[in-house]
Amino acid sequence: MIHAGRLIEQMLHEQGKTVTWFASQLCCTRTNVYKIFRKSNLDTELLWRVSCILEHDLFQIYSSEYERHTQNKQL
Repeated sequence: MIHAGRLIEQMLHEQGKTVTWFASQLCCTRTNVYKIFRKSNLDTELLWRVSCILEHDLFQIYSSEYERHTQNKQL
């Protein structure tokens, strides 16, 4: 299963962005960003906002995971 917070943290670091920058983009505090990193799942609105900020379709990652899951069930 995908851990959304870890995924976001990884993507943020891969893009060379700071937690301070990300907090500013989300209009929240750094503390709240670290709370997001600890969450295994996020509501769709927050996931959409993060996708826009990081310019990466996080929903596609979930869709791909779903496809792999359903293919494994068929085997």
